[in-house]
Amino acid sequence: MNWDQVEGQWKNLKGTIREKWGKFTDDDLETIAGKKDRLVGKLQERYGLEKDRAEAELDQYIASMDYDRNRSMS
Repeated sequence: MNWDQVEGQWKNLKGTIREKWGKFTDDDLETIAGKKDRLVGKLQERYGLEKDRAEAELDQYIASMDYDRNRSMS
């Protein structure tokens, strides 16, 4: 999944993002609005992660969503 897809599906993805990172508030998720830089910033703020670590965790999570979706289609 690329970030254009994430932005386009943000309303559907908010729940799964919240399950993964439960410290996000509804307001956080509205503010993020599918923007990667905003999500990375909130990961840094809420979880005390360095930017590189936050980006790596986020990229890994998004990649796992593709893997899970492709597995369920088989």
